[in-house]
Amino acid sequence: MQAFLKGTSVSTKPQLIKDRAISASAGSSAESKKVKPVPWVEKYRPKCVDEVAFQEEVVAVLKKSLEGADLPNLLFYGPPGTGKTSTILAAARELFGPELFRLRVLELNASDERGIQVVREKVKNFAQLTVSGSRSDGKPCPPFKIVILDEADSMTSAAQAALRRTMEKESKTTRFCLICNYVSRIIEPLTSRCSKFRFKPLSDEIQQKRLLDIAEKENVRISQEGIAYLVKVSEGDLRKAITFLQSATRLTGGKDVMDDVITDIAGVIPATTIDGILTACHSGSFDKLEAVVKDLIDEGHAAVQLVTQLHDVVVEDRELSDKQKSIITEKLAEVDKCLADGADEHLQLMSLCATVMQQLTQNC
Repeated sequence: MQAFLKGTSVSTKPQLIKDRAISASAGSSAESKKVKPVPWVEKYRPKCVDEVAFQEEVVAVLKKSLEGADLPNLLFYGPPGTGKTSTILAAARELFGPELFRLRVLELNASDERGIQVVREKVKNFAQLTVSGSRSDGKPCPPFKIVILDEADSMTSAAQAALRRTMEKESKTTRFCLICNYVSRIIEPLTSRCSKFRFKPLSDEIQQKRLLDIAEKENVRISQEGIAYLVKVSEGDLRKAITFLQSATRLTGGKDVMDDVITDIAGVIPATTIDGILTACHSGSFDKLEAVVKDLIDEGHAAVQLVTQLHDVVVEDRELSDKQKSIITEKLAEVDKCLADGADEHLQLMSLCATVMQQLTQNC
């Protein structure tokens, strides 16, 4: 009897371990089902064409294609953060549905390898695939695939040239959508094969409305003036504005988002610093000027940012004559080009501020 009891006690141990393992796996599966945090830019990306803001012409064409009309090859161009990629992705999801989206859409951007070999192989092979499958919800599905080439202006001319023949040969089964910031960098034979749509910079009102909507959904405490300042520093780029809003919210930890927090996150040079540079220029003292420029660089401010902000200040300054403004603006352009080529920031800023000092002290 004792042996029997011992045997049963031994056999219950594996059962207990098994039960614990099952409960642990159930707990881990429940944890995995929790919603993962995503960047607000992706969370609030338009899910359908109707949600795209301020681009009426493009939306009208895409709506026609959603109603059954054929879709031409598309070329979207315009400033960053105006909704180019979001628009075509939203249209593709509506056209194909969530099941066929992965099968029917090939998206390549600047982070992918997009040389002439990729165009000849990956894009060509995808374009040659036959279209099959139907939507599970019963809605009509167009008889073509979509190739999205994001940031197409960074593709080499050879890769763009290789794309021409593929666009023509596979026109029965494939539509191409090229997305770029600068349409002048797309070769003429490609632009002539596409319907071109310019994405306009979003108006301040539309950006403010969108940001207030996000702030309300995420319980962010920010004033109307704070939203207006956020739009100003993001320079028409809604994606940048949403990212700044999320970063500021995380930094403040639920407190009110103030202008100084947005200034720090956006990398904007404070107005007091700009005024200090102009005061040093007005003084006519080269030593003071050098000290101010050194402090600016020591504080970690970007020279390119100073060029941008100084341009706005010079253009709006009513005390300067048109000739003085033109000389300073020309110098700003030279410095901007030198900085883009990798020149030394300290020397370029000294050269720029010396030119500003010469023009300001002429009035004295």
